[in-house]
Amino acid sequence: MTIDQLGKSEMSVELAGQITDKVHRLVARVYFADTDFSGAVYHARYLEFLERGRSDFLRCLGVHHTDLLHAEDGPFFWIIKRMEIDFVASASIDDVLSIETRLEIAGGARCVMAQRIMRGNTVLIHAVVTAALINSAGKPRRFLPAWRDKFASVLMAQAMPNAQS
Repeated sequence: MTIDQLGKSEMSVELAGQITDKVHRLVARVYFADTDFSGAVYHARYLEFLERGRSDFLRCLGVHHTDLLHAEDGPFFWIIKRMEIDFVASASIDDVLSIETRLEIAGGARCVMAQRIMRGNTVLIHAVVTAALINSAGKPRRFLPAWRDKFASVLMAQAMPNAQS
């Protein structure tokens, strides 16, 4: 397997996780730098784990952030329009986490993703994130046609179970 300068590969790379049953799963370890003075993961670090999950979900679909910079009508940028997070339980140093991402809505210039951070079978975080695509003037930009097909292939009709499930 070869990986070019942008980190793209023709083969699936485990580093980016995998999509199975329309759910992307990324495994991450908690390091000392992720924790606060109590040894628990600092609340803002969960946002970084969620971001990695969303970014690698898109990467596994073949939707690369670098393509936005060189788009015919570009450049374009992802923004987070809304984020709801339920902090259910905390993680600690050396825990191995699974970040799960499901696409629930994709249309026009925005998409909604449900995410969970799990430690084994325990839900630690449940989040719903609305992301949108904008141009350099800050105006909404419709998804590229090829992306709409990719999103359709993993679109979920029902929401991810919430933290109480």
